[in-house]
Amino acid sequence: MTEPQTIPQLVQSAGESYGTEDAVVDPAAGRVSFAELASLVRRAAAGCIERGVEAGDRVAVWGPNSLAWVVASLGALSAGASIVPLNTRFKGDEAAYILDKSRARFTFVSPPFLGNDYAAMLDDRFAKVPLDESVWAAYGDDDAEVGKRIENAAPDDVGDIIFTSGTTGRPKGVVTTHAQTLRVFATWSDVVGLRRGDRYLVVNPFFHTFGYKAGIIACLLRGAAIVPQPVFDVPTTLELIARERISVLPGPPTLYQSILDFPDRASFDLSSLRLAVTGAAVVPVALVERMRAELSFGTVLTAYGLTEATGTVTMCRQDDDAVTIATTSGRAIPDTEVRVVDAAGAVVLVGEPGEVVVRGYNVMRGYFEDPAATAETIDSDGWLHTGDIGVLDDRGNLRITDRLKDMYVVGGFNAYPAEIEQVLATHPAVAEAAVVGVSDERLGEVGRAFVVARPGAAVDPDDVVAFARERMANYKVPRSVEVVEALPRNASGKVLKFQLRDQVRSGAGVAEAAPGGRS
Repeated sequence: MTEPQTIPQLVQSAGESYGTEDAVVDPAAGRVSFAELASLVRRAAAGCIERGVEAGDRVAVWGPNSLAWVVASLGALSAGASIVPLNTRFKGDEAAYILDKSRARFTFVSPPFLGNDYAAMLDDRFAKVPLDESVWAAYGDDDAEVGKRIENAAPDDVGDIIFTSGTTGRPKGVVTTHAQTLRVFATWSDVVGLRRGDRYLVVNPFFHTFGYKAGIIACLLRGAAIVPQPVFDVPTTLELIARERISVLPGPPTLYQSILDFPDRASFDLSSLRLAVTGAAVVPVALVERMRAELSFGTVLTAYGLTEATGTVTMCRQDDDAVTIATTSGRAIPDTEVRVVDAAGAVVLVGEPGEVVVRGYNVMRGYFEDPAATAETIDSDGWLHTGDIGVLDDRGNLRITDRLKDMYVVGGFNAYPAEIEQVLATHPAVAEAAVVGVSDERLGEVGRAFVVARPGAAVDPDDVVAFARERMANYKVPRSVEVVEALPRNASGKVLKFQLRDQVRSGAGVAEAAPGGRS
């Protein structure tokens, strides 16, 4: 088979190239080879076509990391559809908005997970297909129409629409093509040193760009085995590393810290570990050094990316020292450009802060059916404005220092205050709300809400948190609530969030309310 130009072609090429080697090892569903995976994907594609999928349609996938997620998604792609992954932490309203916006033909829906009954969350407007073995069980792998769809897929066809929230509070669908995904993650795989026969424990959720593309797609490109883990749990992770001889383990810094601090770590054989890739938060130099010394990682790398740039903007390299890896996110990936600019768009001096902008083949095609938002984000010269504040050093290493758009990261999940504030403002006792990210030892950052009560109403912080928990994914739920008489504003009426952050840092009293549960 010629060099694959699309993801469906990649699946079949990997089946031929890697044959009987492990492709997916699902602790709950067993293991399948690359050849078997290629067959299952063709069968799933036949099922999608039978359910009415046409080339150019959208198919949503809502469920945790599993063999079924891999097969269903690759099957939908092989039937000519684009996939729309849904966050497993979403509530029904959050998922419904994306399904309505994307006009997904149907949604693959997993059995209940972490207390969420996804099928029950969606009303009868939405067609639902179980995300289990029925995805492929009733179909053959020799359907002629499936072969045509795979053959006719084009590199510039849309491969996925991954919805990411913005400052407007409503998720926007990031459109990327097969060619972009394959090129970015072939480069990613080369830089990190992913290789044939690696055993890759994918803890990052498949519904995230990183979990899907740096996980599933990278493994297909290089012949590494995908070992999906639905929920990070330290004893389960350590047991999987030992049993499956895991060699590759990406994740947020909190993942490695949790493993290092686990009391019974020494009772597990972790000697197979060799490659770690992290980011999404500040990485202490001491953590990098401990990962190398105590967890046998030969390679520890950090990177920076966003969904709008196909997940990858800058990466450290394997010969970088611990300080560079911990304090920067590395340099631009090949054939792309990264600049730091001021408010007028002029490049700032080395070492000076400014907005990070990106240009190159990794920049999204745009937001789905939203030309206005696309034009606000990608300027006329093709520069993607990330909304992140950063500094470039004289070697081109990028250090992210702040965020223009107030987004903060909760245990690796992006939380967008505008979206959270909209929900809090619907509470019957709340007139206004402002949310900022504050430091948290376990999760890196968590949300703190400042709320103004409606006239004559009393706000109970615990009630506000409970209200939010019922309506939002848990990582979005503020960990604490402070009732204030008014929010600080400038002359134009904009809330001065830096003053709220300063108030937090000064240790002003806050009515605490802990939501509990998983993030």
